[in-house]
Amino acid sequence: MTLGLMDMIGLAASLVFALPLANYAVIRLIAGEFALGAGLLVVAAAMVVLPQYFLDPARILRRLFSGLLPRQLRGDDDAVDSDGDSVEK
Repeated sequence: MTLGLMDMIGLAASLVFALPLANYAVIRLIAGEFALGAGLLVVAAAMVVLPQYFLDPARILRRLFSGLLPRQLRGDDDAVDSDGDSVEK
């Protein structure tokens, strides 16, 4: 996955908030509060992972528009064989 400038800025902003939370979670784990520490680690990881992989607006719009277009206009690779001829399913 290649990241553009805006993606890198978004990742840095996520890390600004997630790293202190993860640090606190590790301190709670060492102190013996396993449920709180593990829960906070999951939240910190979700703060970084969710925006990068699941909440990408370009990917959401691409899937929405490809679902609205007819199959011939989608540009899917499975609709065209190696010779470039259209394959009917």
